[in-house]
Amino acid sequence: MRDFYEEVLREALRTGLVRTDMRVLVACGGGTDIAVLRECGFTDVTISNVGTPPSAATLGGYAFAAQDVERLSFADESFDLCLVHSGLHHCHSPQRALLEMYRVARHAVLLFEPYDNLLTRLGVRWRFGQEYEHASVYCNHSHHGGVGNTEVPNFVYRFTEREIVKTIHCFAPYAKHEIRFFHRMRIPWAQLRRRRNRAFYYAVRAARPALRLVEAVAPRQGNNFAALVRKPRLPEELHPWLRHDGAAVQLDENWVRREYGR
Repeated sequence: MRDFYEEVLREALRTGLVRTDMRVLVACGGGTDIAVLRECGFTDVTISNVGTPPSAATLGGYAFAAQDVERLSFADESFDLCLVHSGLHHCHSPQRALLEMYRVARHAVLLFEPYDNLLTRLGVRWRFGQEYEHASVYCNHSHHGGVGNTEVPNFVYRFTEREIVKTIHCFAPYAKHEIRFFHRMRIPWAQLRRRRNRAFYYAVRAARPALRLVEAVAPRQGNNFAALVRKPRLPEELHPWLRHDGAAVQLDENWVRREYGR
């Protein structure tokens, strides 16, 4: 869904949350990432994946690194921005992958993933959506595209806003994070067209006006979303019960005494 990808990136650029001169790591990356980032003006980009590297012509000057997003080999805060587009739900542990992205990012993390809500759960129950992503593997010649980019279809992990917030704050309980969410309806035309039973495809085509109305009046019922996580500036944004001694974050005992001492 390239238009949504580009729309969110341009909004982040407009508001100053990201800049085109940032050093960027793309997890689970590929051709769509390269095209969108180039269109938006990013110059220092490393595309990473566990699969076959893009050709030099496709990379167009960007770097490539063979990396498993669940076990990134980079040091903490090696990149300014770390992003992923529809890759975390292919991981054995999407939360672990998210936290690895957070670890290697200095300023921000941006992710685009399937969204968990009533409409998507009904879509899976009625078999318009997939619980396990068979179509992705089929479209990759039954060779890869599943869990960990293998031939085994991955369970489609769908996130919620609260999961993102809780996961990030558990991992980094030093300060409140600024997290922005964006929602969009994404119709899986590719997998619907490839089904032997064409009734699903024609049913969704017929329902498009209703789906557009739902997206307009209740955007959080869309099946895809993006989360932009800005890492807090430390030590300036530390929680009041913490302090920084120049080397590490520590408990501010004076604050604790004021709150709980007798």
